Amino acid sequence: MGGSAGGLLMGAVANLAPEKYAAIVAAVPFVDALNTILDPELPLSALEWEEWGNPITDPEVYEYMKSYTPYENIRAVSYPQIAAVTSFNDTRVLYVEPAKWVQVLRSETTGSAPIVMKIEMDGGHGGASGRYVQWRERAWDYAFVADSLGAVELLPGAGLK
Repeated sequence: MGGSAGGLLMGAVANLAPEKYAAIVAAVPFVDALNTILDPELPLSALEWEEWGNPITDPEVYEYMKSYTPYENIRAVSYPQIAAVTSFNDTRVLYVEPAKWVQVLRSETTGSAPIVMKIEMDGGHGGASGRYVQWRERAWDYAFVADSLGAVELLPGAGLK
């Protein structure tokens, strides 16, 4: 599990060693970092150049980013179960990034594991506000992972279906 730049890491993990994981949860994943940072009209691009480098003016930065960004490195392999969880109102990682990533993953995977996308309609980069909403969101993530691992037996009296 990882979010934002940690979601980029989850995408890189999926590309580099998909056979080593049963499930990956990428929250507001910065999986199309290269294309995003190439657009100076986006509000955070110029600010990100200080940290990531500017691939517009530096070919070395461009090639390096292209070598690891998840969207650029999807290949025909059997990917594990993947959940891309994003927020419609996120101004840091636009929902189109995980949407494009999921679409290409689905078209390229050679396996049958589900690759799903969940879009939160409230909240932003940190998800919806409120402790109970946050707990519900984490419960969904953990349920996805538990299901991916085959942990589907319910405890007696749990009241869940």
